[in-house]
Amino acid sequence: MPVRDLRWPLAAVFALAGFWSAAAADRVFPPGSRFGFEPPSDMVLSKRFSGFEREEGGATVSVVELPPNAFPELVAGFTDANLRNQGFALATKEPIKVGDNEAMLYTGEQPTDAANPGPAVHKWIVVVGTPTVTGLVIAQATPDAETDETMRKLVTDIAIRAPLSLTQQVDALPFRITDSAGFRPVRVLAGNSVLLTKGPKDQMQNLEQPILVIAQAIQPPPNADQRDAFARAALYANQTMKDFAIERSQSYRSNGVDWHEIVARATDMPTNKQVVVAQTIRFNPDGYLRAVGVVREDQREGVLAAFRQVVDSIQIK
Repeated sequence: MPVRDLRWPLAAVFALAGFWSAAAADRVFPPGSRFGFEPPSDMVLSKRFSGFEREEGGATVSVVELPPNAFPELVAGFTDANLRNQGFALATKEPIKVGDNEAMLYTGEQPTDAANPGPAVHKWIVVVGTPTVTGLVIAQATPDAETDETMRKLVTDIAIRAPLSLTQQVDALPFRITDSAGFRPVRVLAGNSVLLTKGPKDQMQNLEQPILVIAQAIQPPPNADQRDAFARAALYANQTMKDFAIERSQSYRSNGVDWHEIVARATDMPTNKQVVVAQTIRFNPDGYLRAVGVVREDQREGVLAAFRQVVDSIQIK
């Protein structure tokens, strides 16, 4: 699960200014996010994603932070045809301002499919471009859950605060690492994931150093009899590796928690180097935590144990 490419394909987006705004103090910021909102009284911070959701259900707003160069790529990619391919029927598209920053607002509907008939979901999408960050805000509501006026204000009346330090971003994660085993964080992703490495470099090429990515997902975990297949599918979904050869795959229970671990050899496609991948998934009642460590085959000695040491020390907040 190495993070190398900062381009954000449209499908991944739908899957997945350094200043204080004067209104920032009046806004609520999801943990670790630079984008603050003024949600209606019936919406609360979500535990499933970076954003807010209606307590009774029916409405959500989420925010994803991307590199600054993502703004023109997203705007260029959000064509009628591309959005339609993602199941979004575009109704309006208009340039707007969020503070002093350029932005684009898209409104429309997400029709239901034949397998799940029902009323179409209304959607509001805002892409905000600043010199230091791009914000992708996606809001949706079922008919009569929230008014168009409420949702439009929610996604356009946004405050943007100064960049958070890496320490602040790590502290805002929904989990804490109590034993780093010599690893250190170098990047926080989407408010629920962290990239760690062991070595002097923050920017790595050719897998010079081992990396470990830890991410929490709040969604129903698979049943016990489906977990091995689930873990293998998650491992094989990595698009930067091929030729997986599993050394071991096992479920186990530790300290009252269900886990699944896979250790496999693979070929890293960008470098054509042989690597070892250690994937550990912790299953919680409301979701799961996934850790993926990657190390070159010739550097594996002692590193797999260090991966496991970090993972075993994780505490869910």
